[in-house]
Amino acid sequence: MHLIRLGAALALAACTTLAAAQGRELPDFTRLVDEQGAAVVNISTTQAPRRGANVPQLPNLEDEEMLEFFRRFIPRQPGPGARPESRSLGSGFLISADGYILTNAHVIDAADEINVKLTDKREYKAKVIGADKRTDVALIKIDAANLPAVRLGDPAKLKVGEWVVAIGSPFGFENTVTAGIVSAKGRSLPQENFVPFIQTDVAINPGNSGGPLFNMKGEVVGVNSQIYSRTGGFMGLSFAIPIDVALDIQKQLRDKGRVSRGRIGVVIQEVTKDLAVSFGLDRPRGALVNAVEKGSPADRGGIEATDIITRFDGKLVESSSDLPRLVGATRPGTSVPVEVWRKAAARTLSLTVGELQEDKVAARSAPRERKPAELAANRLGIAVSELTAEQKRELKLGHGLMVTDVRPDARAEVRRGDILLKMVHNGQHTDLKSNEQLNRLLAGMDKNAVITLQVRRGESTAFVTVTGLADKG
Repeated sequence: MHLIRLGAALALAACTTLAAAQGRELPDFTRLVDEQGAAVVNISTTQAPRRGANVPQLPNLEDEEMLEFFRRFIPRQPGPGARPESRSLGSGFLISADGYILTNAHVIDAADEINVKLTDKREYKAKVIGADKRTDVALIKIDAANLPAVRLGDPAKLKVGEWVVAIGSPFGFENTVTAGIVSAKGRSLPQENFVPFIQTDVAINPGNSGGPLFNMKGEVVGVNSQIYSRTGGFMGLSFAIPIDVALDIQKQLRDKGRVSRGRIGVVIQEVTKDLAVSFGLDRPRGALVNAVEKGSPADRGGIEATDIITRFDGKLVESSSDLPRLVGATRPGTSVPVEVWRKAAARTLSLTVGELQEDKVAARSAPRERKPAELAANRLGIAVSELTAEQKRELKLGHGLMVTDVRPDARAEVRRGDILLKMVHNGQHTDLKSNEQLNRLLAGMDKNAVITLQVRRGESTAFVTVTGLADKG
């Protein structure tokens, strides 16, 4: 045991000596904490029990099939019939001397009473100015003056690998300081389309929600929001909302009490390597449009299904996840240029951004089972039939081929009942209208050809890439 401790001490001494030899010192966070710690607050809430309410409980994670998930930092809530409880749910920080506080929307969600405690033990009741669940940002206010406020930084200047510090109340332990580095920037998380998260390895746990993320200058660069975990506790992956995003949201909440976001009315998907080859694009980039809402800003602006949006309002769209953030951050009514890749050539369109309304979930009807037609499978390993006039009226389509049979060795990942609308190969787009036409197109292709099919399934459409065809018969 003594040898192990001695070895650890020698290793630490060696690291310190190496840092000194290279002219660097390990970071000292004491001044940052002394100067900025007083602006961080503890937030607790009181929620009266709702009779008959089904209060959600956190799952027993060890019994879940999918262990890894993104989770909000909310401790277990009291069950139905329990007495009102006041418990530490999260953190926040003062952004002005007159009592405005930024935190997470999920921290104050459904609260009947919000209590704010400062580091000097003063306590206040807070009122909600506004909350935005889409970005998980909330603005609350306490009635006080001459309060300490944080300094705000620029997340764009953050570099991957630099030190950052979090201050908050994990598990109710007030004013806890943890540190780490920026692991990545611009992260997209499931169901979080409007926030380019800052990923860090700063220790974050339940109760840190809504607390500030500081750079080494003592400036707030983010609002701690989520962790990636198998157990519900910290596992080295934490995510913060960039402070510029949070400030834009709080300004709208303060000015209007709500947040307005842009929308253009398209359904998009990621451009894979195979899709890029099919569309004649130099590399995988952009957002592939697989459907355009009729009468939407995109439709009026001339955007078509099969377009790949590569630039929006002068900003590059490297990934499909970039587009919702860029569109959402654009004020409704703004006219913007949109660069698209269409039929192996770039072109620029102009459209006027609309306003995103409340979420609407489109109903998806399952394709009806149809008796397979007596048709031979083609080089895709599927059989198709032409749409009848009645089917075209029912589906509101002018053309398309219905998949009637799928062989076990099929090259295309489609199902019986899917509608093939379009084929893309070497940047050329072809509407599919007959079985003979499809077979003729396939017959002229090399067996290693990469093609893309636009497929309609129920109420949705998507692009399916096929790499390689069966040999010619």
